[in-house]
Amino acid sequence: MQNREPYKLGEIINLKRGYDLPERIREKGEYPIVSSSGISGYHNQFKVTGPSVVTGRYGTLGIIHFVEGKNWPLNTTLYVKDFKGNDPKFIYYFLQTLHLEEFNGAAAVPGLDRNVLHRIRCLFPKDAIIQQRIASILSAYDDLIEVNNQRIKLLEETAREFYKEWFIRMRFPGYKQAKFVKGIPKKWTIESLKDHITIVRGKSYTSEEIDDNSGDHAFINLKNMKRNGGFRLDGTKFFSGKFKKEQVVMPGDIVMAITDMTQDRLIVGRVARVPLTEHKEYVISLDIVKIVSTKLSNDFIYSTLRFNYYGEHIAQFANGTNVLHLNPELLRKESILIPDEDLIKSFVQIVKPMFELVDVLAIEIEHLRQIRDRLLPRLISGKLEVNQIIF
Repeated sequence: MQNREPYKLGEIINLKRGYDLPERIREKGEYPIVSSSGISGYHNQFKVTGPSVVTGRYGTLGIIHFVEGKNWPLNTTLYVKDFKGNDPKFIYYFLQTLHLEEFNGAAAVPGLDRNVLHRIRCLFPKDAIIQQRIASILSAYDDLIEVNNQRIKLLEETAREFYKEWFIRMRFPGYKQAKFVKGIPKKWTIESLKDHITIVRGKSYTSEEIDDNSGDHAFINLKNMKRNGGFRLDGTKFFSGKFKKEQVVMPGDIVMAITDMTQDRLIVGRVARVPLTEHKEYVISLDIVKIVSTKLSNDFIYSTLRFNYYGEHIAQFANGTNVLHLNPELLRKESILIPDEDLIKSFVQIVKPMFELVDVLAIEIEHLRQIRDRLLPRLISGKLEVNQIIF
């Protein structure tokens, strides 16, 4: 085992509370605003030069964020003001192994006290070469993950642009020859969504029925939902208990979040497509509903709900003091523009391979993340020598 010496965390780094930045004085700019859950916007001023390592002080705890350049850490965070000569990227990985959320000292609202954190005792390698080598190994996995994330983003943006070009801007194949009546092609119709979808509510559960690592059935919950839509594989949990067969979803099915733990409304009302993974089916939680298309292609319905502002619109009707709740039946009251059948088929032939490639890339990301997460504690602790890792 590589040499690790005992230190207090305050001897390794110095943490400082972030800075207030009320919504009313924010101005759009290039500098990231870092909250306890990550980058939550951009401002035209910065407080910290960077590179920065930031964690939540209130709200979301235990997640460590790395920001390369100038940024504004919010007052809900703690950031590393002084690295005391240690490698910033290594500190980013090192803090992940300390599970800071376990030092929550607040009663009602989760919170961390930097003075408490500074007193944490831990084994730490002071050797700069070891720090840099460990950071380099783990960063290689993060870089591959980021490449795949960017590819997913590009695929989804491409699918979005196809949808907007054809069905919002009305520049579909043959549009110049089409006859328009009241702003839409003559063969198209506007119909109620209630005639095209049904909604199935998810399963209520107890904490004893849920596990992060194992269970009878893969379980889709709120953590599977990305902000602004899309699916997160790393949020999947496992469920052991009874459920209705209607509460099962399969790859290609559509799910929608009807709960949001924050007030920013970026999850509630958003949809995701269940990916093709090693799980042949999933059970959905009570925070999720399944949207079943009764007549049209699932890929077309998903694209419509994802790319045509339905999520943003119905999210405004979610209410609640601390947790937002949405009545999913509000979606069925909306109208949908239905093109002719041949155009829908042509559109699906284009976007379906994109959605399937997103599934493949998401699985690759999850595999890379699992490898990195297994290496992380072993490298940090010294149980695995850095010279044993070969790329």
